[in-house]
Amino acid sequence: MIVLAWSTLPPEVPGGRREERGVRWRRVGVRGPSMSPSLTDGDVVLVHFGSSPRSGDVVLVRWPQRPEQLSVKRAVRPDGEGWWVEGDNPHGSTDSRTLGPAATEAVVKLRLWPHPGRIRRPTG
Repeated sequence: MIVLAWSTLPPEVPGGRREERGVRWRRVGVRGPSMSPSLTDGDVVLVHFGSSPRSGDVVLVRWPQRPEQLSVKRAVRPDGEGWWVEGDNPHGSTDSRTLGPAATEAVVKLRLWPHPGRIRRPTG
């Protein structure tokens, strides 16, 4: 799932980490089917930079092979320097199964629109 940020991301600093500059919360629009049914195309979520991801969290990630693209995926497990992440929709997701571990940028905390609230894990 590709994301559109309504404000720019914090600039990168040496070591690949992003400088916070006091802004830790961002609204992000999601695009694509990879996180369906948990998130759908057009949802708006609130992300928190600086949060440590845990297995099962929905996270904002970036892959070395696609440094300009941000994606929303589910954190499965730590893997080396990054996280193994997968979309909730395995038939409509490009994720760690194809690209390997990803660098987490932020943790998705809430859906703001169209149905505000916590993001539930898929059942089944």
